[in-house]
Amino acid sequence: MRTTSSSTIRNTRATRAAAAVAAGALALTLAACGGGDDKSDATKTGGPTASADGGDSGLSLPKLDGTHLEVAAVWTGGEQANFKKVLAEFEKRTGATVTFVPAQDPIINFLGSKIAGGQPPDVAMLPQPGAIKQAVDKGWAKPVDAGVQAELAKNYSQGWQDIGTVGGKQYGVYYKAANKSLIWYNAKVFENAGASEPKTWKDLLSTAQTVSDSGVTPFSIGGADGWTLTDWFENVYLSQAGPEKYDQLAQHKIKWTDPSVKDALTTLAQIWGKKDWIAGGPNGALQTEFPASVTQTFTGGDQPKAAMVYEGDFAQVNIGETKAKVGTDAKVFPFPTVGSTAPVVSGGDAAVILKDSKGAQALAKFLASPDAATIQAKLGGYLSPNKSVPNSAYPNEVQRKIAKALIDSGDDFRFDMSDQAPQSFGGTPGKGEWKDLQDFLKNPSNVAGTQQKLEADASAAYGS
Repeated sequence: MRTTSSSTIRNTRATRAAAAVAAGALALTLAACGGGDDKSDATKTGGPTASADGGDSGLSLPKLDGTHLEVAAVWTGGEQANFKKVLAEFEKRTGATVTFVPAQDPIINFLGSKIAGGQPPDVAMLPQPGAIKQAVDKGWAKPVDAGVQAELAKNYSQGWQDIGTVGGKQYGVYYKAANKSLIWYNAKVFENAGASEPKTWKDLLSTAQTVSDSGVTPFSIGGADGWTLTDWFENVYLSQAGPEKYDQLAQHKIKWTDPSVKDALTTLAQIWGKKDWIAGGPNGALQTEFPASVTQTFTGGDQPKAAMVYEGDFAQVNIGETKAKVGTDAKVFPFPTVGSTAPVVSGGDAAVILKDSKGAQALAKFLASPDAATIQAKLGGYLSPNKSVPNSAYPNEVQRKIAKALIDSGDDFRFDMSDQAPQSFGGTPGKGEWKDLQDFLKNPSNVAGTQQKLEADASAAYGS
């Protein structure tokens, strides 16, 4: 997550995305997609450029002296500052001048006003596949050129390339990703309880009981933010129902009244239905925003309000607001396997060109390279879906573990389901899936009623 403000928390869900799996649990072969750099660029520049910070991947970029570019993103704080260092390296290599344009959330609305005023940025960082499609449908987005496609083919699994395509054309360059399949835990509480990291859902239930028996509430849930509940559901559903069903439900090709949804909700109720397993009970959880759900897990010494909190790698930002140290006081394990494999739920921010030019294409190519991603990886708080980024670039063992799991997932990840849905269903506070799952947290015995409400809201949003 970028910040803990309410607006960017939600928008960052896509940035946050790609999930970790247990070491070795998904030892998948990475998609070998071949390709190379655009030789025409090397001819123009006299060869590849290199940087001590970004490494030497043999990337060739054109000379762009006198070129001015604007890049829009909703990133703030340290995330914005770190990305500006990446842009500074691009300036150094090409001679271009790049200005970061702070965007408001939702960025599509922000871009619409800029375009209406005749001042679109050259490149925008878009946080959802739906946003990319929307930009294409409106005629805003421009396809990337052959040089960018070659860089993508060399450095990204096919799955990460595919989610940046619309109508068979490549528009998105996924620069930033995050892990959405992690459970963070208070190491001291686990040690005192004699609890161990679970690998399966059954193990998780057993671990929760062990923690509860020790006198600490097992789970902290930020139910005031409905998106956290959709993330819980997606991990359970993907692992239990499998990727094919996940894709079908994400596209509303099967109904929310499908038996697979019943199974996932019933599984979730094994935790959500135990009031004494949730900090503050369901009502307390529904009044707890995500940042507080994290911090209350890592404050209070060995008697915090809860022992575990589910969410992505961005939870490190909130842990940093406490005295707990990631890797020692705050540890993490992959979301447990519910079905045959561990879930790999992902999301990410993609660079999309809005003003086609030699400079914009060069910047997209740079962002598709390991050189750019390695710079930001070293600065922390960042994960890249680029498989050519060395794992050693990440600054601590926790981030290296998360990054390795992301890359090891190859094409077997799935993008956040609610971020693929129409906003009225998957992305609006107090409505659609957010509200329906909040109601389910309050009454986990109402599986059938929840399914019916989800289906009614989905049908209205999808128009089917």
